Amino acid sequence: MGITERTYRTCTYIAGDWDGDKNAVDILHHWNESNHWGLSFKDVHDLTQSRDSSLNCSIKNSLRTRMNYSKTFVLIVGEHTNTVMSGACFLCSEYGNANNLSREYCNRGHWIDNRSYVKTECDMALNDYNDGKIKILVLYNNTKVDRDKCPQAIRWVGSHVAMIYKGSDNKYYWNYDAVKQAFDSL
Repeated sequence: MGITERTYRTCTYIAGDWDGDKNAVDILHHWNESNHWGLSFKDVHDLTQSRDSSLNCSIKNSLRTRMNYSKTFVLIVGEHTNTVMSGACFLCSEYGNANNLSREYCNRGHWIDNRSYVKTECDMALNDYNDGKIKILVLYNNTKVDRDKCPQAIRWVGSHVAMIYKGSDNKYYWNYDAVKQAFDSL
């Protein structure tokens, strides 16, 4: 079933700094796809993808489409989540030129939005959360919850859980039980 055929919210939306925290996203997918683990969700990104060559504004529009089919928003928070700028209009080749001094609109006539993809996703999730349409889970790619690394929009919203723990052997491990419990409590 494609995204345009969906009429209700059944998916999970995973967001994060894909450059810095891909390992955390990958472990969620591993737990979800494995017969051994009991984590189960349908990733909305499996329904539709944006092309890397798309304009930032086009990608942001597709984020809204995907969010509309999600019942759960999961943000992976890592070292740079709150400071990553990928998706800001000023990074786009269509941002502006000498004839566009006001910088309200880009060369294509789109409204300029200098929020990152992550901050855009968090703002959308907060709006949907406030409307009772989505639940929010914030997973920290760390041994502790550090809300200063979480975007302001959802810093104090939803459930916040550390994904890693330090074992008695002083090694670090993924905390499946904490993540599973957080998903189950939503």
